[in-house]
Amino acid sequence: MAERSSPVRAWLRAARPLAHANIAPPLLLGQALAYAAGAGFDPGLAAVAFGFGVLDHLAIVFANDYADREADALNGAPTPLSGGSRVLVDGSIAPARLGAAALVVAGLLLAGSAAAGLLLSRPWLPALAAAALALLQLYSFAPGRASYRGFGEILQGLGVGLVLPLVGWYVQSGSIARVPWSAFAPLVVLGFVSNILTALPDAPADAAADKASWPVRRGQARARRDAMVLLGVGLLLITQVGPTLPPVWLGVVLGPPAMAAVAALRWIRRADAERRADCLRFVTLAAGAITLVHVTWSTALFLRG
Repeated sequence: MAERSSPVRAWLRAARPLAHANIAPPLLLGQALAYAAGAGFDPGLAAVAFGFGVLDHLAIVFANDYADREADALNGAPTPLSGGSRVLVDGSIAPARLGAAALVVAGLLLAGSAAAGLLLSRPWLPALAAAALALLQLYSFAPGRASYRGFGEILQGLGVGLVLPLVGWYVQSGSIARVPWSAFAPLVVLGFVSNILTALPDAPADAAADKASWPVRRGQARARRDAMVLLGVGLLLITQVGPTLPPVWLGVVLGPPAMAAVAALRWIRRADAERRADCLRFVTLAAGAITLVHVTWSTALFLRG
């Protein structure tokens, strides 16, 4: 067993700050879509949206670590992007404490959303918080436990591709009347892809734990190909949905993520989980392409207006 870290460091590890790359960019993009639709941009409201994201993030990582503690214990080769925070595996935090922390943060998310909704005239905000937590419950815990039954990709796609950008839109605009639903379609696809990618390094451990992730069901090589095809679909969808952008701005949006995706192809053939370095390179580049999509699209919408 690894030496335990200090309590502060243990909780920082449990918070998994790198995983926030799945949370903040969709919130930013939702706000950028609202700005492009004429809602303006209020820094105070942005702080509310990102505060929602911080609490949602902590609820997700704490709850998933707690729910996956047995599977994580079988994973002898975790990476910074997968395999959990390891605080339960090495005994740095007791499972009961981490589970309690997940419940506390979930309660804060609901209470904070209700308070913000009341103060800011955003009555649907607590409902969006409840939706985010419902997806988490279905993803990780019985009776749904979708991540073990082959539906985790769908729920992650809905969570990061629909709920989070909708929160960003709603907090800035104050209305759900003109939500650009079609603009969320590529984000749902990319959220689906993100789940495939982060499951790739864990494929052997997930198979041992009877966790039916996409790489376990499809095999690692096919899962990598699936991820890249769906990543391409997501990028192409951006050209068809959302606010109209001229070709130059579309180049700004799609150029950087497309380059990251092409770079990932260099490792696609040999990135089995057993080849840890190659697998991590592939996952980092492909997942980086997804993050870049959110950043470049947001940038274009804010600058183009």
